[in-house]
Amino acid sequence: MTQVLDLDILQKSTRHAAILDQAERAGLMGGTRRGIGVRTPTPLLDAAKARSGLSSTTQVIEYALAKLAMEDDFGTLLLACRGTVSPDISLEF
Repeated sequence: MTQVLDLDILQKSTRHAAILDQAERAGLMGGTRRGIGVRTPTPLLDAAKARSGLSSTTQVIEYALAKLAMEDDFGTLLLACRGTVSPDISLEF
């Protein structure tokens, strides 16, 4: 059981690091830091901390903002392609 938990923690920390690294490369993590105040339901914050493996509110908010800012539009782009391939095209190899 410990190995499973360790792997889960590793995956969460790797995912967290990847998002923040991507935001850093996009130039979103530099500059001055600004404090914000937020009021949010305690169960929502607790669930976000548990899901992300992060312990501080600042880390959770920073991760959430970076994830939102770096979100791709793959789903939207995929749906926009619907109907653009002719039904007459043979897709057999």
